[in-house]
Amino acid sequence: MSALSRRSFLAASAAVAARPALAAPAPLPDVDVVIVGAGAAGIAAARRIAPTGRRLAFLEASDRVGGRCFTDMRTFGVPYDRGAHWIHMPDLNPVAKLAVKTGLDIYPAPPGQRLRIGLRNARESEMEDFLGSLVRCNRAIYDAARGRGDVSCEQALPKDLGDWRPTMEFVLGPFGCGKALSEISAVDFAKSAERDVDAFCRQGVGTLLAKLAAGLPVQFSSPVTRIVWDAKLVELETPRGVLRARTAILTASTGVLASGKIKFEPGLPRRYVEAIGKLGLGSYDHVAIEFSGNPLGLQNDDLVFEKATGSRTAGLLANVSGSRLCVVEIAGKLGAGLAEQGEAAMTAFALDWLAGMFGSDVKQAVKRTHATRWTKEPWALGAFSAASPGGQWARKAFSEPLEEHIWFAGEAVHETLWGTLGGAWEAGERAADAALRRLGKK
Repeated sequence: MSALSRRSFLAASAAVAARPALAAPAPLPDVDVVIVGAGAAGIAAARRIAPTGRRLAFLEASDRVGGRCFTDMRTFGVPYDRGAHWIHMPDLNPVAKLAVKTGLDIYPAPPGQRLRIGLRNARESEMEDFLGSLVRCNRAIYDAARGRGDVSCEQALPKDLGDWRPTMEFVLGPFGCGKALSEISAVDFAKSAERDVDAFCRQGVGTLLAKLAAGLPVQFSSPVTRIVWDAKLVELETPRGVLRARTAILTASTGVLASGKIKFEPGLPRRYVEAIGKLGLGSYDHVAIEFSGNPLGLQNDDLVFEKATGSRTAGLLANVSGSRLCVVEIAGKLGAGLAEQGEAAMTAFALDWLAGMFGSDVKQAVKRTHATRWTKEPWALGAFSAASPGGQWARKAFSEPLEEHIWFAGEAVHETLWGTLGGAWEAGERAADAALRRLGKK
């Protein structure tokens, strides 16, 4: 495998810094492929390209791999996924298939969920009403998506949901998509693949991605700040210097791309700018709580919702992978607002919410807490994408190559698996295959 080491990168950077800009006659590329971002999509692309012998540069802005998949072992002393945790449809998921070879423990998530009504568990008839309302809402959104024009998921909901409406709006909107249903395209929602069978990695999804990235030539602390592109080459500026490539795969989130952290010269065509705008990231954060014992009386990996009376609600994943760690999921506008206030406000909300379902004594059993704030992470700036009403077209547009040698990849590019680890991985593989076809046989 021919890869770009840190030493050769610095040497190449010093050489190219003295060269004229892209407009000068026949500048030579330093590498065949450059991959920007070592999240799931970038790792997938690099694993595809590395064995081919192509000259590869793999740049990561942070000091770790995984992107929005990060397993923290320090805070609680057990695997704690700060980002992605669910492995959807493991029988079809390419990451789950690769995980078998890593020796990590991938196990099925318990089916279904629990429902709390006040301080008690829902009765069987109430659970049937909950599940029946979910089925009706999904069917209504799918029916609306078949119409002539796109509408928001909120507009598509049945009008007679009664006191189940706040619960449906949370489960389908903030919990499922990171946004309120009023901000989500019914067509995009309807196109998403089934995600009703799940698995977990006992050692953490971030640990799994780090295993899959082992041996890849990742250059850490190398944020790309400027990309100059034309019909032949791509020139990327980083704090370490300038790099030229024949092809490029850009896996930065739509949040980062929209922020202007990476400058493009010339600017991106209008169609790409509009597509990025239509695929904005939602808000989805974890408030992790380590308990003494099991004061909630729940089983391992129980998923719990409440019959909500308004928008101030959340989800709960209890006793994660058999630990004493419970994670309260806050998302959407409520989550974004709390994240803006800070970790203390997020934790206070989570504990009050749990006390409202399990009694105030649960607060006495708290040992340690931690809250994520993905909208504040500089190289994420949000959770995952959900297309705004009328914006489902943006996923396909975003996947189209720029000048036939620059590709965007990541969960936002995938038309049916957006917002998922598997979708990001498949998008990275597709971009890598396209880049290799562009380069031709070696």
